[in-house]
Amino acid sequence: MEVLNLKKKILIIQTAFLGDAILTLPLIQEIKKKYSEYELDVICIPSGEFIFDVSPYVNKTIVFNKKGIHKSILGTLAFAFKIRKENYTKIISPHRSFRTSLIVLFSNAKERVGFSTASFSFVYNKIVKYNREIHEVKRNLSLLESEKYKTNWKIFPELNLPSVSSLGLEDIPKDKKIICIAPGTVWSTKEYPKEYFVEIIKYLTEKNYFVLLIGGKEDKNLCEGIEQKFKSSVQSIAGRLSIVESIAVLKKSSLVICNDSGPTHMSMVADVAVLTLYCSTAPKFGFYPYNDKSSYLSYDNLNCKPCGIHGYNKCPIDTFDCGYKLKPEVVISKIEDMIG
Repeated sequence: MEVLNLKKKILIIQTAFLGDAILTLPLIQEIKKKYSEYELDVICIPSGEFIFDVSPYVNKTIVFNKKGIHKSILGTLAFAFKIRKENYTKIISPHRSFRTSLIVLFSNAKERVGFSTASFSFVYNKIVKYNREIHEVKRNLSLLESEKYKTNWKIFPELNLPSVSSLGLEDIPKDKKIICIAPGTVWSTKEYPKEYFVEIIKYLTEKNYFVLLIGGKEDKNLCEGIEQKFKSSVQSIAGRLSIVESIAVLKKSSLVICNDSGPTHMSMVADVAVLTLYCSTAPKFGFYPYNDKSSYLSYDNLNCKPCGIHGYNKCPIDTFDCGYKLKPEVVISKIEDMIG
């Protein structure tokens, strides 16, 4: 005789990029506080697994490989029926894709909460208006439909982080302040020019800062190419650390400088100052750093900007003015304002 799973369980679906995963953590934290007696599981893509696995609020991480075994409709349906067997009481989905809606449709969850802009939004029985004009954290928290988040939305992600002493970075000097720079991105039109980063790093080393270049394995060549332009006080650790280990390193920095990309949101977990540089995208999309010590820069006097919410592999009009017109001296001036 089959035994029914009578546990109260909530499922969160977030199968977007690293930054989106991190920006879902405040929602997860607040859900767990509101429904403390429920188990809370998360569906994510492989790159998000490392984030949700170290959240003290998540019971189980379920990987949806939408570029691999679950890519086809049949693969997605097989995954959806697997989820159905889990007997979730409630599904809350910040993600709005067609595949996500299929999973929700076949879940058999009694309560299904999603955004008005979700593909096939009819699969949700509680629909929340998607507000494009607010920060992503606040947008996600709106799924809880509580008045308190209209003003008290600046909730910072919490993760269990390793100690920096366990990461094998003994060659980083202890007598200098550290500035972390993440020069890479997934999208080329979001990447501030390499030669401009070099000018900024030259200024920082002259001010006796030690610069750590961070990123994933895909950023290794870029970061090492920048490192080679300096004799000392600059070190690339791109590709050496996991995302969670990188966040632990960020906690030791005086400032993080990066593009509109994952390190902005990693810095919110570390709760350190970050200066985000916007090229083809814009802060108004709601993915800017939101602690009081952080800031951002964007050259907005362009008819072509923003050209898209995610960016492109190549500038659509072959100028990349959004990057080149944000001059290093402007960035340096902002750095001086932030750290003196």
